[in-house]
Amino acid sequence: MIDPHGGTLVNRILTGDALDEALAKAEDLPKIVVAEEIAGDARNLARGVFSPLDGFVGKEQFESIINDERLPDGTIYPIPIFLTVDDADAYSEGDEVVIVSEADPEKPVALMTVEEIFEWDKAAAAESVFGTADTDHPGVAGYHARGDYIVGGPVDLLDNDRGLFGKVNLFPAETREVFEQRGWRTVCAFQTRNVPHAGHEDLQKTVLGLCDGLMIQPVIGKKKSGDYQDEVIIAAYEALIANYFHPDRVFLNILPTEMRYAGPKEAIFHGIMRKNYGCTHIIIGRDHAGVGNYYGEEEAIEKFESMADELAIQPITIRGDFWYCCECGRVASNRTCPHEGEVCLSFSGTEIRAMITEGTPPRPEIMRTEVFEIIQGFEQPFVQ
Repeated sequence: MIDPHGGTLVNRILTGDALDEALAKAEDLPKIVVAEEIAGDARNLARGVFSPLDGFVGKEQFESIINDERLPDGTIYPIPIFLTVDDADAYSEGDEVVIVSEADPEKPVALMTVEEIFEWDKAAAAESVFGTADTDHPGVAGYHARGDYIVGGPVDLLDNDRGLFGKVNLFPAETREVFEQRGWRTVCAFQTRNVPHAGHEDLQKTVLGLCDGLMIQPVIGKKKSGDYQDEVIIAAYEALIANYFHPDRVFLNILPTEMRYAGPKEAIFHGIMRKNYGCTHIIIGRDHAGVGNYYGEEEAIEKFESMADELAIQPITIRGDFWYCCECGRVASNRTCPHEGEVCLSFSGTEIRAMITEGTPPRPEIMRTEVFEIIQGFEQPFVQ
């Protein structure tokens, strides 16, 4: 099986007596109240999703990632996982603190040992990660809205609740066990933040001719307005898999983290996380993790291919614009199909969203009827 990124799969989940002692200690420790997505970062750090990171980054790690896309030891890492506060004087190096989510401030999420507190240049960091200084970019705006000081240090998880979608929220150590049990030597990850259309299904089934297994892993967490609600994505995929996939060759498991919309750098980050889950391959498509017109259509593909040998997880790169061709009788693209005009049925996300909003079923060549009916069962399928 593929090694985790950096060679070590982090596990800082407290259990048994250690958990009981930590919870008792937490009652008397100062709190850092964070947004739910940062609390989610703490969970992912402890569960090994962000391996080899075992805590929120310190100054040396932060600057190395921002300047070189690597950790200080040279390991590729394109996006920093960091925690911010507004008041640097509220905490001191060496302090133990409790991280709690603003969604439930009375419930401790993790213990953290404060190793460093330092000021950061929001504009420079945002431009490095997102490739733009434009505050209309949701990632750039998010960086500017964060606190002025970064607090770095290791975390130990107190709250290991799997959340609303626990049955499809296996951690990296657990998915690796599943792949071993199924005898999957090669596993391809499919990254998504959308419900499936026929183009997705065709691609996923094509990959199953190349790899032993497929892990469909929707990103579940904070998204931008207009994206699909988490529960809609999961229900749609459950319907598709139940009706149209061989159960021994596909595995649905969420990735509980926010979309950062960092384009090429996030494509690399997605590969690192899926490598930690035990995947040997990942599909990298057109404008992967993009938003608006900030990135070139194949920029993420080119970046991933340039780093693939060092990353070890291999990209399956999908180039071109796709549609369903009535003349060819199959999913096709501008790289495979000579036809034009009305015989080419678009997989446009905008058009599919409009049909869902209007209650107009897409043609089955575009979206499975079972998938559309599941989506229609939700009063509000989109993030507001």
